[in-house]
Formats: sequence, structure tokens, C-alpha cells
Amino acid sequence: MKQHEKSLGCFFLAAMLMTFAASAADFTPPEPMYFGVTVELGDLRQAQAWLDRGLSPDYQADRLGSGLMIAAWEGNLPMLELFYRHGANVNLENSAGEQALLLAVWKHRRAAIDWLLAHGATLNRPPGQWSALHYAAFSGRADLVAELLERGADIDARSPGGATPLMMAIYSGKPDVARLLIERGANSKVRNDRGEGAMEWAMRYNQLAIARRIGDADAFVAAANQPKENWGRDTRSTTAPADLDMLLKARRHLIARGLSAEDIDRNIAALRARYARQERAAAASPPEGGSALEITARRNAPQQQKARLIRE
Repeated sequence: MKQHEKSLGCFFLAAMLMTFAASAADFTPPEPMYFGVTVELGDLRQAQAWLDRGLSPDYQADRLGSGLMIAAWEGNLPMLELFYRHGANVNLENSAGEQALLLAVWKHRRAAIDWLLAHGATLNRPPGQWSALHYAAFSGRADLVAELLERGADIDARSPGGATPLMMAIYSGKPDVARLLIERGANSKVRNDRGEGAMEWAMRYNQLAIARRIGDADAFVAAANQPKENWGRDTRSTTAPADLDMLLKARRHLIARGLSAEDIDRNIAALRARYARQERAAAASPPEGGSALEITARRNAPQQQKARLIRE
């Protein structure tokens, strides 16, 4: 009798496994954009259903990356836990070479940052890759930069182009962060793959207060008296249009009111395409701005005062 019950149990287990395998084989992953929007909106039930049916825990959306990366971007701890329980790789890279930790840092998701570091996220990466400290410096959060340094972040980490966190703080116009990095010992002599250093970037992006800290008085005077065009053109990124974020947040409510999910997603895709075109146009256009008079003098030789007109 016991043997019969054991055989029957094995039969039912085998049947369940076959049913699950057949279900997984028949499963078609969602469209990357639909997957991304669903996770961005925090739909845990739908994400759980996809994963239960065989969706790879590292499946990537049309932007940001995997479900875990999107959860890090949104600061959604339950979503992070969900994908991690199903085997998501916390150090997976998206198409831009970013990892979940970088996305959490960019959005200042402190709880997500702590969660990721506690679950194996890599703080320092090999030279030639973006690091969490690059993103913290670029986004301008001095408190987060200080915290990452205390956790052991490499202060002179090199990006794909060889830029350091100090250079990124200068590029994005974050003098407080640049000052903090200099005070903590950042090497201002490091040069990127084009042979440019922090001084060149400070002059190019009109960060004169930082330029004064980078070199001695003679170096700054020499740099300040060079023509602006010697430092190259200032081209910065634009921000994502507000209507895109608004549409993403309102998507669920619009569907509940009877609007077509397909039409909404098509509009989202169109806005993302427009955003990409704006980025390319900004990179190809000369900067706009005014001008300012820069006066420099050596403390022990005020008669050697020099002046120049700076055009932004």
C-alpha cells in the first residue's frame, strides 16, 4: 500500500513538472517596452506572474535594463526583492554599461543603494567603466559622494573615456562636489584618454572657482588668459521631458479609463524617440550664454593684474 502511495505521489509530481515545463515552453516574454513600463509602475503582481511563467530574471526592458535595474532606479525595494529571489544578477550591465547600483545612485535612492551593496553590488569597477562615484559626482549630491567614499569608493576611478569623478562634477556644474573631492584627495593631474585634465575641464565649463583650487596661482593665471576656444566647446545633456515621466505615471489610470494600452505605449515610444533626437541636437549645437569679465592678480604683485572677457 505504501509503495502504491509512493508511486502515485511520484506520478503526480512528474505530471506537475511536465505541466510547468509545457507552460514555460509556451510562454512568450512581454514586449520590452511593456515590461519596462509595468515594472516602473511597480506592478508586483504582473512581474511575479511573468517570473512564475518562466521569464528570465535578467530580462531587459527597452530602457534602463533589467527588472532589478528598474526597481533600483525607482527605489522599489519589494520589486528588488522579487527579482533577486528569482535569481537576478545585481551586477548585470545594461546596454550603456550601467549596473543597478549606478541607477540607484543617480536617482539618490538611498534605501536601494544600501540594499544593493548588502546583496553583492560592486562599488568599484575595473578602469574604463562607470562607477557609482562617477554617477554620484555627476548628479551633484555631496552627501552621497561622501558616503560612497567612506564605503571605500575609488576617488580617482576612470570612466570609459578616462574621466574621473572630479571631472564629472566639473562637467555637470557641481562645484560643491568638486571641492569635496579635492579636499578628500582627488588627483587633479589625472588625464583622460584625450589628454585632458581637471583644469581643462574647469576652464571649458566655466568653473573658475574650481580651477583656482586645482592649480597654483601661476597655473590658473596662465589658464585664464588663454582664449576660450582653446578649451573646447561646452556641450551638456538635456533633461528628459516632463511629459514623458507624467505619461509613464499616468499609464495605469489611462488604461482604467478605457484608453488603449497600445496607443499609450506608442505615445511613450514617440516621446522617448523625441528625447533622443533632442539629445543629439544639443550635442551638435553651440552653447548659449552670456559673458563675464575675469580679473586675476597675484597677491604679492597686484600691479600684474590681468583681465579677460569670458564668453559662456
